[in-house]
Amino acid sequence: MHKGSCYCGVVRFEVSGDLNPVQICHCGQCRKAQGGPFASNIPVTTDNFTITAGEDQLTSLESSSRPGKYRVFCQQCGSPIISRMDSRPDVVRLRAGTLDEPINQKIAHHQFVAFKAGWYQINDDAPQYDEYPPA
Repeated sequence: MHKGSCYCGVVRFEVSGDLNPVQICHCGQCRKAQGGPFASNIPVTTDNFTITAGEDQLTSLESSSRPGKYRVFCQQCGSPIISRMDSRPDVVRLRAGTLDEPINQKIAHHQFVAFKAGWYQINDDAPQYDEYPPA
């Protein structure tokens, strides 16, 4: 069991089972939404993801460029928690930085590196894809 929360602690959640490797997204939307050079995401099935406190404090914003994609965050502190897509109702993309304890997951890949911040250097050996990784 893995536990996590938003910055202010109002929203808390649990993830059961093993965690998938971290996916790093460098697209402009992720950079803006996270306020950093990338978003670090862990895909989690909805069956393994449970909000344990503060669900009423979550709000979502639909992407203007990808209808059906929603970024879900805490109304109190603004911490991004997950994103979800209408086209994949059984999966959420958990923001890895919201997990409370250290995790041992490796980076699966970097995606949208063609759009990465010019001031950020990728310094690991994970695969890099200009856009989406191959299916």
